[in-house]
Amino acid sequence: MIQFNIPAMSCGHCVRAVTEAVQGVDPQAKVEVELGAKQVKVESQAPREQLVAALTDAGYAPA
Repeated sequence: MIQFNIPAMSCGHCVRAVTEAVQGVDPQAKVEVELGAKQVKVESQAPREQLVAALTDAGYAPA
């Protein structure tokens, strides 16, 4: 499981955008979002660097 802190995530739209960014890299990825904690947990076979790049491109760079 890979965990990211995403300070820019603040609403339901953000949750959808983050989930879609991760699943754009790995459609089979399991994504758990804790909006209040601004954390995302991802279970994926994709490399962490690839997920970071997708999140950053979507405007939600991990801290």
